[in-house]
Amino acid sequence: MAEGLTPEQVLALVPHREPFRFIDEIVELGDDHIVASYRFPEDADFYRGHFPGHPITPGVLLIEAMAQAGVVALGIHLLARESGPEEVGKVITVFTDANIEFGGLVLPGQRVVTTGRKLFFRRRKLRAEVEMKLEDGTVVSSGVLSGMGVPR
Repeated sequence: MAEGLTPEQVLALVPHREPFRFIDEIVELGDDHIVASYRFPEDADFYRGHFPGHPITPGVLLIEAMAQAGVVALGIHLLARESGPEEVGKVITVFTDANIEFGGLVLPGQRVVTTGRKLFFRRRKLRAEVEMKLEDGTVVSSGVLSGMGVPR
């Protein structure tokens, strides 16, 4: 097994950028899990239309945030451990499937904490059990997400 990357190095390698990066910090990173956080900005443009007068974060963006942490960032870490850090730049992770249940809302300005646990990682395909919670521990969404690394 190759040398791993630090949480800061993994975050720098996540290909998403503002305004479409939904990870502020990787809090914890191991060979089978990741914990990351993100605060949805109160002034994000999508809140103007979703829903006027009572804005909530769109579910599709919650899934994206879960995928960026639990599949993309964790996948970068696992690929670096398996094949070496130089291999990470040769692939980009694409989202392949999701089975997510929602149980709460994320309002403008709220911080979420996403935990991803590796179910399997082989042939550059990662399937992870992912859960998103508010800072108070309320579960917002949970389920299984998958992605795979493809050549750039």
